[in-house]
Amino acid sequence: MPFLKEKYDNEIRPALMDEFQLENPFEVPTLDKISLNMGLGEAVQNPKIIDKATEELEAIAGQRPVVTRAKRSIAGFKLREGMPIGAKVTLREERMWEFLERLIFVALPRVRDFSGVSPKSFDGHGNYTLGIEEQTIFPEVPYDAVDKLRGMNITLVTTAPDDEMAFSMLDKIGMPFRK
Repeated sequence: MPFLKEKYDNEIRPALMDEFQLENPFEVPTLDKISLNMGLGEAVQNPKIIDKATEELEAIAGQRPVVTRAKRSIAGFKLREGMPIGAKVTLREERMWEFLERLIFVALPRVRDFSGVSPKSFDGHGNYTLGIEEQTIFPEVPYDAVDKLRGMNITLVTTAPDDEMAFSMLDKIGMPFRK
């Protein structure tokens, strides 16, 4: 069992029940899934970029990503409907907790001039989105094998009804929020 999952079950869940005066343990917010999305607009000119990006995303997430395709044609961008323009992965259960551990304790501290993540990136429904500028902060991606720096969005989907409960939960888990 991942360390963070064990910590959540034994320490964080009871603390959240006390903090928000919840009587039913099923009311306590928890992490539902983590979604990683890599937009690759430059794949319109060079479709081989998708292959390299999916390899890197697979190494980071530990599971095979799905290639996302354009929903409609946009002539100004020379984009046709159905062309590959990105990759995404959804992590749940054990892989989700293991990825969150690696994100908090390994990857984020490797960011240059890191002063914490923004506490304002909640969507109003208890979900948190974090933008990463380069994939090299993850140790699974060897720096020498990277052909181009690519960013990604990481969305933490929670069962919290509002941002306050989600913030409290993520703060207790160890998300390094900016003060």
